Amino acid sequence: MTDGDKRLRVAVLGCGAVGSQVVRLLSEQRDDLAARVGASVELVGVAVRRLDAPREVEVPEGLLTTDAAGLVTRDDVDLVVEVIGGIEPARGLILSALENGASVVTANKALLAEDGPTLFEAAAKAERDLYYEAAVAGAIPILRPLRESLAGDKVTRVLGIVNGTTNFILDKMDTSGAGFSEALQEAQELGYAEADPTADVEGFDAAAKAAILASLAFHSRVTASDVHREGIAEVTAADVASARDMGAVVKLLAICELRGDQVAARVHPAMIPRSHPLASVRGAYNAVFVESEAAGQLMFYGPGAGGAPTASAVLGDLVTVARNRLAGTRGAGESAYADRAVQPMGETRTRYHVAIDVDDRAGVLAAVANAFADHDVSIQTVRQEGRGADAQLVVVSHAAPDAALSATVRQLREMDIVREVTSVMRVEGGDE
Repeated sequence: MTDGDKRLRVAVLGCGAVGSQVVRLLSEQRDDLAARVGASVELVGVAVRRLDAPREVEVPEGLLTTDAAGLVTRDDVDLVVEVIGGIEPARGLILSALENGASVVTANKALLAEDGPTLFEAAAKAERDLYYEAAVAGAIPILRPLRESLAGDKVTRVLGIVNGTTNFILDKMDTSGAGFSEALQEAQELGYAEADPTADVEGFDAAAKAAILASLAFHSRVTASDVHREGIAEVTAADVASARDMGAVVKLLAICELRGDQVAARVHPAMIPRSHPLASVRGAYNAVFVESEAAGQLMFYGPGAGGAPTASAVLGDLVTVARNRLAGTRGAGESAYADRAVQPMGETRTRYHVAIDVDDRAGVLAAVANAFADHDVSIQTVRQEGRGADAQLVVVSHAAPDAALSATVRQLREMDIVREVTSVMRVEGGDE
């Protein structure tokens, strides 16, 4: 784009659920985009794997190509939108685009969480923008508030439901009493879960998003491998019912916290009080709860996935990057000046809800309490359910190092009076 050429030329990599909606919005909102940017926005190419694959939108003739590498290095491409996902070839294509002078908008959470620094360094070297609002929570504007709106504040905690598939499953288990397998099957039938749901139900998707959130919130490099990850496959209907009995609900949470001079980042199912704002997030929706020193508590809520919502975030980034390009400036790049270490999960302070099948005889409660005391874990509440062969103790602890709580559970499982530890789940929110 030259000074006399008021056109911004855009190449799109991928034309699936998100890419097709990006193409549609670029066409339908052409005039509005030109007015907002200050120059016309022209789609000059769409890279796909197969030219004859069925698509949700009709791509203008002559724009489809299977040569993604050639597209991103064209001299007339000013901005590349990457929505193919995965690590390769996405990483190589983004690096080539930046090296060739194009700015980049991406929705690739997995790549950013694994190798974000390489991309940010390439963008800085090329003096080009790399924007990625669509990588976390779909249409919900959460990354830009962390990067820009709260830049003058100190964020201390980010707590979020960032995976719609798992939220749908857990919500169905809570409202209908269904088991995990039954709720997963319904999610697949409705299109909320993939045929292979591993990335969602095992927490990989949420962990990548947690890494991105923690990196932005705490100005430190956090990768997906730094995030403690547990999925929801082991959550039972009994767990959900027990949460209901104590006025709580089970959610898969991404939790990023500032702990002194360290960052704690984890993804796992947890019980949260029904009074907590995140407890009311239903179905496949997402929400992110942010706590900061000056602004206090903020919550961002909306559709966290889907072609059109995610494309909305992509287009928002595209407008910003296009304006920067016209002005000859760049937006904020990576902010990793704090360089905080990631706290090991064993040192992270958490709370546990533990359900224990025990022998109903004198001294059982004292023995269980002693097991917690042996590891310096304070008990908040204890309740007994049933009698005789069906006796069960439900213990909720105060906050303690996760390693101490895990050691407590191991000791309980070795005790003669304990028939089985039937449920172990962390507890978040509420008063201790």
